[in-house]
Amino acid sequence: MENKLANPAPLGLMGFGMTTVLLNIHNAGFFPVSAMILAMGIFYGGVAQVIAGIMEFKKGNTFGTTAFTSYGLFWLTLVASWVIPGTKAPKADATPEAYMGWYLFLWGLFTFFMWLGTFKKNRALQFVFLSLTILFALLATRDWTGSEMIGKIAGFEGIVCGFSAIYLAMAEVINEARGRKILPIGEIKA
Repeated sequence: MENKLANPAPLGLMGFGMTTVLLNIHNAGFFPVSAMILAMGIFYGGVAQVIAGIMEFKKGNTFGTTAFTSYGLFWLTLVASWVIPGTKAPKADATPEAYMGWYLFLWGLFTFFMWLGTFKKNRALQFVFLSLTILFALLATRDWTGSEMIGKIAGFEGIVCGFSAIYLAMAEVINEARGRKILPIGEIKA
């Protein structure tokens, strides 16, 4: 009897994509950060991606394990960095924006190397990681310079990045469910 595991990538991509879109609608200036974004960051961006990463581990996919677990923990640490200062716990001061720039820069560096790991994967996944690399660079630059304009540009770029992940997630679900390619993802021929 064959043990066929489900593809966890759509879960991780949706958790990443939907949370990224919501946060970047904020970054673009449309609404403030609220409990809705924090909850999405904890549960769908955070917990769901960690679960997807663990499922990718079970399938033996190092790339998927590293990507989903890391970005799930990114969302959890990002939300924690916003919420912990409100607890008034010792040493729980808000992080200065310039320091957040370094946090975002390091995530951008990680994402750049993950993007290099997509070169033999499909074009849609390559786009997700390239646009995320650009997003982290813009957000780090915003925090280092204090530029609202760069922040708005990052917001719109992040919306595109998030929707690209949503598209890839739904393409994987729909193509598998229909047993044929309905939504193209730009597969690389070996």
